[in-house]
Amino acid sequence: MARIAVTDGLSNEAKTLLEKQGHEVVVKFYSESELKAGVLNDFEAVIVRSATKITDLVVKSSPNLKVIARAGVGVDNIDLAAAGSANIPVVNAPRASTQSVVELTIGHLLSSVRHVAKSDRSMREGKWEKKQFKGSELSGKNLGLVGFGRIAQGVGLIAQSLGMNVHAYDPYLPPKIAKNQNTRLHRSVDTLFSNCTHISIHCNLTEETHHLVNYNRISKMPGKSTDGIQCGNHIVNCARGGIVNESDVLKALNDGILASAALDVFEEEPVPEGYELCQHPNFHSTPHIGASTIEAQRRVGLDIARNVMLILSNKKCDFIVNRDFLK
Repeated sequence: MARIAVTDGLSNEAKTLLEKQGHEVVVKFYSESELKAGVLNDFEAVIVRSATKITDLVVKSSPNLKVIARAGVGVDNIDLAAAGSANIPVVNAPRASTQSVVELTIGHLLSSVRHVAKSDRSMREGKWEKKQFKGSELSGKNLGLVGFGRIAQGVGLIAQSLGMNVHAYDPYLPPKIAKNQNTRLHRSVDTLFSNCTHISIHCNLTEETHHLVNYNRISKMPGKSTDGIQCGNHIVNCARGGIVNESDVLKALNDGILASAALDVFEEEPVPEGYELCQHPNFHSTPHIGASTIEAQRRVGLDIARNVMLILSNKKCDFIVNRDFLK
């Protein structure tokens, strides 16, 4: 049986599942220096979330690892190529948090157009600024989804039920999927922005998508919807930090190009003290809580535990994300 390091926490139910299979589970956070010094050398598996970074040096310092597991979706904190070169499969749990992130995204969209966070801050200061918080409806507006995977498709379905017209950009998506979802698929991310007053991000963070949302693209947004309403432009990101250029978002807010922006993820987490974007009245945020629901945490723990057990038992696992790098 294997020793499994859990560095960023795991549900008790998932831990028990692993232990019932005879595995030893050690729940402990290790610093970057400890990881590089080879603290994982005594483990056959490691389960991480977003806090632990599995770099090339960490992989080289952990020769006994048989599997690296990400309890969640994004794997940008793991060097996939380095793991593949060492013949270590990297697995994730992409389905567990889908509904939770979908709901948070819709929550941010609604909060943006109806000034929920802004009104709350005003009320806490003892003000009654009813006339200043006239919002707009989501119905009749064009929602642009950058990426059209499971989460984006879930957002699209709810958005359509609210009366929104759904657009998407995803160069890796078969067109028939968008067609079946009654979604207009764009060939260019720039045309997506130029057609949509509301944008939501749902792609992975890669070299290609780093700062994909920048001032130039935000400036292409129309500000006026197809139903003739001056609703302004709105951006939501519950995907990965770094896809949105946060400095450009602040500039767009200051210049009046953006009516609102809402982020759950940031390029630097936690954000530094005095982070300027958080001070802007038309910005609201959450501290990377897209998957932070009771239901999602239960699912993600059980899903990743099962995937780890499959790899350790030399059985087929459908959620290996670095398959192309493996020897």
